[in-house]
Amino acid sequence: MERGLFGMVSNAEILSGGIIRLQIAEAEVNDISIRFLDRKTGEPTKGKTKPETILRQLTTKKGQVYSMLQGKRDVDTVLTMGIMEDVSFIPQPAEDTGKVDLIMNVVERPNGGFSAGGGISSGTTSGSLPGLIGSFAYSHRNVFGRNQKLNISLERGQIDSIFRINYTDPWIEGDDKRTSRTIMVQNSRTPGNLVHGNQPVNNSLTIGRVAAGIEFSRPLRPKWSGTVGLIFQHAGARNEKGEPMIKDHYSSPLTASGKNHDDMLLAKFESVYTGSGDHGSSMFVFNMEQGLPLWPEWLFFNRVNTRARKGVEIGPALCLLSLSGGHVMGNFSPHEAFAIGGTNSVRGYEEGAVGSGRSYAVGSGEISFPVLGPVEGVFFADYGTDLGSGPTVPGDPAGARLKPGSGYGYGFGIRVDSPLGPLRLEYAFNDRHTKRFHFGVGHRN
Repeated sequence: MERGLFGMVSNAEILSGGIIRLQIAEAEVNDISIRFLDRKTGEPTKGKTKPETILRQLTTKKGQVYSMLQGKRDVDTVLTMGIMEDVSFIPQPAEDTGKVDLIMNVVERPNGGFSAGGGISSGTTSGSLPGLIGSFAYSHRNVFGRNQKLNISLERGQIDSIFRINYTDPWIEGDDKRTSRTIMVQNSRTPGNLVHGNQPVNNSLTIGRVAAGIEFSRPLRPKWSGTVGLIFQHAGARNEKGEPMIKDHYSSPLTASGKNHDDMLLAKFESVYTGSGDHGSSMFVFNMEQGLPLWPEWLFFNRVNTRARKGVEIGPALCLLSLSGGHVMGNFSPHEAFAIGGTNSVRGYEEGAVGSGRSYAVGSGEISFPVLGPVEGVFFADYGTDLGSGPTVPGDPAGARLKPGSGYGYGFGIRVDSPLGPLRLEYAFNDRHTKRFHFGVGHRN
């Protein structure tokens, strides 16, 4: 029973010599079936999900001794599919003595629908409604009854906008490694102020990107996952009238090709380690993108980016250390340079105000502690540098704007747990004796 096995000691026989013979009755799994129940009445009904889509998630198999612990893990696994509202296992005696039939009762969630909401983008820091964005989305969680996901979303802000279509198969049929496949199409417009800021008034600069690609992901080992993909991107800069731009106000180039846009085919590899999954647990991310010049005009470059985080509990407080860095080699779009400074980088500076370069390193230390209920206090210190690589970006946009290339910030703040994630309000000082408030939603990247 402690091991979760579904069985019993049915008899004990005392033999000579101090030997006791125990007769054990084990419940072997004879069959597993799926029964769909109506959300309102609880009566059996016809389900939309194909039974084999659920059965392939189970580790309990025919011929095994039924383990209630293993069954609970299977129930949790089916719930994480995101298409079930309630799941339970019901063992029933089978016709064969000593065996059980397992019936999995499932209540399906609505397959999807429309949603709307709002949020904050840290990339926009000026204007009448700085950083505010609205969103509208349609999602279907169970396409073809195979747990495949379709998401169509539109996010629109004062300057930035993203239209995205994602189609994901969380587990490709016939694959035994739990490989997922995602097909993506995206059209986005983001502010260009991170690298090419300080444009004249009424002469804003935005970066438009049209991208399409496919990615495959799978678990590599416990707590490790990997992703490979192929993505085509068409990107260029435009002014407030929507007209193409090839140079900014400081005559720095906005494209690597010298044309209105840059085209690139990216081969992507990413490996992720996550500890317990909590914000304070260890985390490591390695990402590499390789531009493939299959066409003469396509960009050829290599981009590497890494992030690491480690949390240490000190009594009721949590000390969180994080480090990120990256480097680009080859011919890349200037607006893709690493931008340093801001709410998720070096606090005390505006977004991208420390510098932008081919290389970068940012380190951060935080100590958070409970205050009252969902409220936490935090002290922090950040440091970031472009490692002297600012002038190597085509046109040296950071040098033209007299960005220092390195800097630090420190301060304090509060965080409040909410349904949207942690709400962060922070007050920071930088090494240039400037003070700045930062507001964000969710944990720092």
